[in-house]
Amino acid sequence: MPNYRRERMPGGTYFFTVTLADRRSTLLVDAIHDLRQAYATAMKRTPFDTPAICILPDHLHALWTLPPHDHAYSPRWSLIKAGFSMRLPAAEKLAASKQREREKGLWQRRFWEHRIRDEEDLARHIDYIHCNPVRHGLVKRVGDWPHSSFHRYVKHGMLPADWGGGAGIEGVFGE
Repeated sequence: MPNYRRERMPGGTYFFTVTLADRRSTLLVDAIHDLRQAYATAMKRTPFDTPAICILPDHLHALWTLPPHDHAYSPRWSLIKAGFSMRLPAAEKLAASKQREREKGLWQRRFWEHRIRDEEDLARHIDYIHCNPVRHGLVKRVGDWPHSSFHRYVKHGMLPADWGGGAGIEGVFGE
């Protein structure tokens, strides 16, 4: 496998996709309280901002802005993953795909990251995050998915409550 070099920009804003090893799992929403606790603990220990996030059954998408002079997002994800995993009963910690390899990993080893380049890129990724439950067929309207920062955007008047609902959602992605 070739070496993968992650881009690291102090104070940067990044889009992440973090996935469970078992892609059929619903553990992230089933244990949402545990995930939120692990996330909050990591934010306290190693601060960062989360402009947008959406938790789906087997993966999550998040936008993070790191503090100035700080580019260390990998240790933050390690804290979140470990914190969540440690809160679960032992039986849930072994993902079927990892049992064959004699690993106890609940999560896929790697995660996807993309450094946000400009305001247009940021807006496109926020839209992607908020519309993801609709794209996966989990709900018909963005506002129907409870585990999303979309509701914060509505509360603060940044998006209307009916944004991205049902018909015409393709246009949100420029498709």
